[in-house]
Amino acid sequence: MAAAQRIVIENCSIATVDADDTEYACGYLVLAGNRIEALGAGSAPEGLENVVRRIDATGHLATPGLINTHHHFYQWITRGLATDHNLFDWLVALYPIWARIDEPMAYTAARGSLAMMARGGVTTAMDHHYVYPRGTGDLSGAIIRAAHETGVRFTLARGSMDRGESDGGLPPDFAVESLDGALAATEATVKEHHDASFDAMTQVAVAPCSPFSVSTELLRNAAELARRLGVRLHTHGSETVEEEKFCHELFGMGPTDYFESTGWLGEDVWMAHCVHMNDSDIAAFARTGTGVAHCPSSNARLAAGIARVPDMLAAGVPVGLGVDGTASNESGELHTELRNALLINRLGAHKESALNARQALRLGTHGGARVLGRAAETGSLEAGKLADVVLWKLDTLAHASIADPVTALVFGAAAPVTASFVNGRQIVEDGRLLTVDEDAVARATRDEARRLAQLAAQR
Repeated sequence: MAAAQRIVIENCSIATVDADDTEYACGYLVLAGNRIEALGAGSAPEGLENVVRRIDATGHLATPGLINTHHHFYQWITRGLATDHNLFDWLVALYPIWARIDEPMAYTAARGSLAMMARGGVTTAMDHHYVYPRGTGDLSGAIIRAAHETGVRFTLARGSMDRGESDGGLPPDFAVESLDGALAATEATVKEHHDASFDAMTQVAVAPCSPFSVSTELLRNAAELARRLGVRLHTHGSETVEEEKFCHELFGMGPTDYFESTGWLGEDVWMAHCVHMNDSDIAAFARTGTGVAHCPSSNARLAAGIARVPDMLAAGVPVGLGVDGTASNESGELHTELRNALLINRLGAHKESALNARQALRLGTHGGARVLGRAAETGSLEAGKLADVVLWKLDTLAHASIADPVTALVFGAAAPVTASFVNGRQIVEDGRLLTVDEDAVARATRDEARRLAQLAAQR
């Protein structure tokens, strides 16, 4: 790294979220190119070459960038609808609208979703996009383009549905794909866009939507496809009691047993929500290394329930945090999920001992990296890892009287992001994006939301 340009960050508290939860009350980080070269207590080493910038981060906490493990970007342009519905009723209300999504809408909605997360400390995002109406353009390419422009590390979970209304599913028939069409399109997306390198900015996962919107054949064949291509698998699982009832009625078993019967448990799999899990389900996830994307705000918004996160963590299940789609979490922010995960889980059986501040931060960083299969590259601040770093300003009225910076970040109000680096490149400064025009993005999302509403009203 001798020839790499260096950025030196000094005088900040540091929560590394490494295996030992190492923290420094006042320390430094040296970013060299797209890697973390060094970090520690006190001042940065003398004599560093090619230092292009020094940041005095007094009053700040440095953490790994936040990692979002479940989202539906397209929902940015359908926020604020069906606000008093449970999951199934919400889906019935919104699927006819979503079925009108086209490429400009998908691109614009992705930009809105990504911008909101990035300005709030997310450095790695994912999108589970599964609505591919016929003849609406290159939706996957549009979403990936939006992520590239925003400057975040990104996983596209290329979703699919092949169970429409005529087959007992919820989505309209013209919004679902055929079995063969979904598999072929997914394989093409992986081959065109997936980057398996250490510092990849774009990866692709195989992601049929859910047990009640895809056929058993699609689930089974998708698992075989992902393993042949060497990529990860993602879907929704055990989100509601209605889903559990559906699986028992249709397949004669609960969701976890059904997933296992189709090849959908393993270290290369993560599932969103997992709210209604019994002891046997959690043990199966732990035994197989299957990951969970915990979405506390969305679960509360749709009255789905409280996931057993403390029990999952105690069993060794990999758990990360997810925003979920912004039609069920209108804020669209992940840093608020740190606080919500802690508070909502304390309403469960474990009460005040459910989660603490550092466990919540780990869920949003290292836990997310583990769930996405990228814990070797990101998710903690360690020498040699990718330079995905966030500086949180904690010396203002909102946080200054809280002595412990991690407690301030998790328990306090949403902290301002002074700087966010992805792959060594700064994408946020003083709470504003440097990569895209936030105001222009806001205007475009408003226009596309209106256009979608007009199209849906014409059906």
